[in-house]
Amino acid sequence: MTEQRYTLLLSCPDRVGIVAAVSGFVAQHNGIIVEASYHTDQETRQFFMRQELRADSLPFGAARLRERFLEVAERFQMVWRVTDSAVRKRVVLLVSRQGHCLDDLLHRWRSGELEVDIPCVISNHEDLRGFVEWHGIPFHCVETNDKGAAFARISRLFDEAAGDVMVLARFMQIVPPDMCERYAGRIINIHHGFLPSFAGARPYHQAYRRGVKLIGATCHYVTNELDEGPIIEQDTVRIDHGDTVEDMVRYGRDIEKAVLARGLRYHVEDRVLVCGIKTIVFR
Repeated sequence: MTEQRYTLLLSCPDRVGIVAAVSGFVAQHNGIIVEASYHTDQETRQFFMRQELRADSLPFGAARLRERFLEVAERFQMVWRVTDSAVRKRVVLLVSRQGHCLDDLLHRWRSGELEVDIPCVISNHEDLRGFVEWHGIPFHCVETNDKGAAFARISRLFDEAAGDVMVLARFMQIVPPDMCERYAGRIINIHHGFLPSFAGARPYHQAYRRGVKLIGATCHYVTNELDEGPIIEQDTVRIDHGDTVEDMVRYGRDIEKAVLARGLRYHVEDRVLVCGIKTIVFR
């Protein structure tokens, strides 16, 4: 994206006049809408909207836009936010020993495909320190023998880095409930299984024992319940009876990388809204 844009993301109870009110507000200030998406969840009757506005079409900046939009938001009981594409999201990556997802994200970051800042990488092992520091990124090793102390330090490092989102790029530890609540909607995980099937540990082994013909990976938000958070993105690959667990792990690595990258992109581009235990993703 070359031009600066403001993204308006909102949800509210569905009723007549929401789109007209928002579009009228933008038009009133001579704003130009360059992308617009809408959805109504039929079960909850909740309305969801995402609009991208050309920043240079408005007579004020993002802060003033938020102030002026407040009247519309309150009228329709909106949960909403405005983000500025000129302000990059700060992504803190967490990883254990397997580096394929980390490697993929750092490649996308270095090539400019993933337009974020990565202030640090946190791991519970030293294995990937040299690789991370070669990229010029600070690396913190936090041993997890004492889980309480370890996650307290991880939280401090995330806050000190002014992180916007925490990405578990095959970080093989369970995040404690208090941390899930504190950073609700801000922790993304890649699970090497096609949820809700094969949650928990060793999903490829579970899939092998069941003789499934498809395996997959799932990018989701982290909640108090293990592997039960709202799903952002998924993908699968077909297998057959001749594939071993090792084959499935190898196939799965490719899916995991792609699914995590897409899910993270949707999040940092403000394309995801949570609807109960589901997500609305405006691709």
